[in-house]
Amino acid sequence: MNSKMAEKRIVLKIRLLTLLFMAALIVSGITAFPIEIELRLATQLLNSEVENPNALQSWLVLVYEGIKTTNAEFPFLAYGTDWLAFAHIVIALAFIGLYRDPVRNKWLVSWAMICCISVIPLALICGAIRQIPFFWQLIDIAFGVFGMIPLIYLRRLILKLEKMNS
Repeated sequence: MNSKMAEKRIVLKIRLLTLLFMAALIVSGITAFPIEIELRLATQLLNSEVENPNALQSWLVLVYEGIKTTNAEFPFLAYGTDWLAFAHIVIALAFIGLYRDPVRNKWLVSWAMICCISVIPLALICGAIRQIPFFWQLIDIAFGVFGMIPLIYLRRLILKLEKMNS
């Protein structure tokens, strides 16, 4: 395979991974908008009204009741999750630069990796302060850990592409 074709394949992989990462950010952001509906469905799906609910079922019921009550009595507080959703979408849009010119915008991957790592102390510190169960903190941490997987691969591909171009 000639070097031009190899370069095109690497660029294609970079672009596909970038689109995947962007899509994940957008989807995770959009899910913040209908949070009350999602929690209602989750509690129904997990049959959380059983006589002896497990920790997950109990937690989801508590969160659902809290969101439902808050939305009914103080709907303006949900504006915070609207901004959370918006932030995810805007962050995803930043990756257009990586899609267009991976080598020049490789700093975005480093920044995103720092963000993923930063999820860990945020979840552990704020989770403890806000009385979030440890198992749920681990779920939040998993987003950062799993986010690192495509980013590490992206970084390797970009460095390889950069080496080919020099």
